[in-house]
Amino acid sequence: MEKLGKLFLIPNTLGGESISDIIPDDVIKSTILLRHFAVEEIKSARRLLRKMDRQFPIDECQFTLMNKHSKESDMMKVLLKLTNGEDVGIISEAGCAGIADPGAELVFLAHSQGIQVVPFVGPSSIFLALMGSGFSGQHFTFHGYLPKERKDRIRKMKDMEMDTRRHGGTHIFMDTPFRNMNVLEDLLNELTDTTQLCIASNLTIHNAWIQTHSVIEWREKAYDLSKIPTVFLIGTGQ
Repeated sequence: MEKLGKLFLIPNTLGGESISDIIPDDVIKSTILLRHFAVEEIKSARRLLRKMDRQFPIDECQFTLMNKHSKESDMMKVLLKLTNGEDVGIISEAGCAGIADPGAELVFLAHSQGIQVVPFVGPSSIFLALMGSGFSGQHFTFHGYLPKERKDRIRKMKDMEMDTRRHGGTHIFMDTPFRNMNVLEDLLNELTDTTQLCIASNLTIHNAWIQTHSVIEWREKAYDLSKIPTVFLIGTGQ
């Protein structure tokens, strides 16, 4: 039986932080041996590899785009490399591969073919925000991006708030940075005064901050979240 390749899940940085402070040395050493990559965004993947090794031979590598616009044929090409014994690395645009990332579909297919999947340790804004929130880590849901339409977004927020009150879980979500202030405004205007809200911005970067307060306390504060990567959490204290 022909030997199968391995699928490595490679973490990317969350911003401009030093790669040596975020990604373990053994992950870097394993990554720079690879020459085939399935990536969410080619530019950020190339930048990561050059941060790992300034002499990394980018021109010797093959990059397959793996994003929401990818076709099934793109995934099958990568799967063929794996079944032919070639190792492949998945690189997300930011954070951990396979979490809120299009690469998860390729991981699922790899399992169906008996291909070994190797997840590497790295930063995840979702889990860092949860860790720093003080909310329940036993029962949580990540919702990804909220609806663009305001009425739908507000309905989703109220559903999360109600679920937290009933079951005590944590709800995690985000949006594109340019909509952050719209999201925050809706949260502060529509949620109950006593609801606990955590906001985590610029995680792993030098000006990172994370705070948890009640909605009524947040209304007394002034923060500009425009163009800043931010994670929002609704939950309850332990």
